[in-house]
Amino acid sequence: MSSAGDNIVLIGPMGSGKSAIGRALAIAMGMQFIDTDHLIEDRCGADIPWIFDIEGEQGFRKRETAVLEEISTTSNSVIATGGGVVMSPENHILLKKAGKVVYLNAPVDVLFQRVAKDKSRPLLQVENPRAAYEQIFLQRDPIYRELAEVIYQGSESSSPEEVARKLAERLLEI
Repeated sequence: MSSAGDNIVLIGPMGSGKSAIGRALAIAMGMQFIDTDHLIEDRCGADIPWIFDIEGEQGFRKRETAVLEEISTTSNSVIATGGGVVMSPENHILLKKAGKVVYLNAPVDVLFQRVAKDKSRPLLQVENPRAAYEQIFLQRDPIYRELAEVIYQGSESSSPEEVARKLAERLLEI
């Protein structure tokens, strides 16, 4: 029988593939898929850029914590989180409570290339998005590493399904 805490929780920077890999991993492992950003949008009835515009990053982070608190009691799920979920120390406890934390990473150049033209990334809607991305990455990378039970280093050439297959094999070994 499944219980809370048997989930796989994906953390990592913008563009690391948490949603795409998470969907594929859920299928590969016969689990349900939960995307915290999509839950926030569904509950709020608005997209994330709008939430950032109206409530600011702090308002969004409060919503993120509430959703994480709610889903930390689910079971048999692959949970994709937003890149900034690790910025709240309160969330560190919730992430660990929710399940096995997996840090999806890739080279910064690859990550930035994936998100550079995406207008739905509020933290990159600045004069120098590359510098902003690098700063965010440098700030968050040590936190991701500290929280993760598994670190998966991706590359430019791997498909989400290929990463999910390799990750599923690795998780089953643990």
